[in-house]
Amino acid sequence: MDTMNTLPTHKKVLILKCLTEGMSVRATARIADVSRVTATKLLVDAAKVCADYQDRTLRDLKCNRIQVDEAWCFIYAKQKNVARAKSAPREAGDVWTWVAIDADTKLVPAWRVGDRSGMTAIDLMDDLRSRLRNRVQLTTDGHRAYLEAVEGAFGGDVDYAMLIKLYGATPGNSQPETRYSPGECIGIEKHRIEGNPDPRHVSTSYVERQNLTMRMSMRRFTRLTNAFSKKLENHAHAVALHYMVYNFCRIHQSLRVTPAMAAGVTDRLWEIGDIVRMVEEAAPKPGPRGPYKKRASNSN
Repeated sequence: MDTMNTLPTHKKVLILKCLTEGMSVRATARIADVSRVTATKLLVDAAKVCADYQDRTLRDLKCNRIQVDEAWCFIYAKQKNVARAKSAPREAGDVWTWVAIDADTKLVPAWRVGDRSGMTAIDLMDDLRSRLRNRVQLTTDGHRAYLEAVEGAFGGDVDYAMLIKLYGATPGNSQPETRYSPGECIGIEKHRIEGNPDPRHVSTSYVERQNLTMRMSMRRFTRLTNAFSKKLENHAHAVALHYMVYNFCRIHQSLRVTPAMAAGVTDRLWEIGDIVRMVEEAAPKPGPRGPYKKRASNSN
């Protein structure tokens, strides 16, 4: 069985490519011919170095328009099923991934995994504000948790608007399908909250498209499968790895460069091998062996 100490670099690259292209841990382990423990261990190690690198690098960003949204998922079981789930961990239930995206460069400078409370919103907005160089136009949906969070992080130094979508039944359909998708959007309302936001750019289209990219790139976000996250920690690790690949390794179709390149964060196209190299460099090195000592004889 392969272990992290003996796993060749090309196989590590294969594992991370599979995990960031929408494959589950089990499927990845089968294709790479490694154990699930090995695949998960590499995911965790890669995510830690990726989160640390992005935390240090995504600073002093010159963004103009930021969009923020939240995407739902769950850990172990849906919230309504947690009470009767066997051996459910403490963090079982609904979980939300909050994402901020630069509408121009498509860079994701900040994200948070947590509940949908005001505390998570505050955490996200404080982190986002610390990464920006200048005043921005900010758009969120109508979730009220944003009001206090934006006020606390930006004060009056932001052009902030909320975009509220109005949903209704599909015309001509007396029984619209609403179980796995929202009703038809029949209108929107734009509300100025702070500053002077340009109404033409009050939108959440780019961040909602990023939510789709996230669901397509991580199997644990796919609906109606058994590949959902069993641990909150591993869920957060998968998100950190995804945004490293999204920001630095994946060329955006409309930009023809990666978001990190468009934002001036890097001047080159990263590869998965670069992430593996960071993992290997961060791995603890074996210490020096002491001098050899001959065992004492037990003979009389």
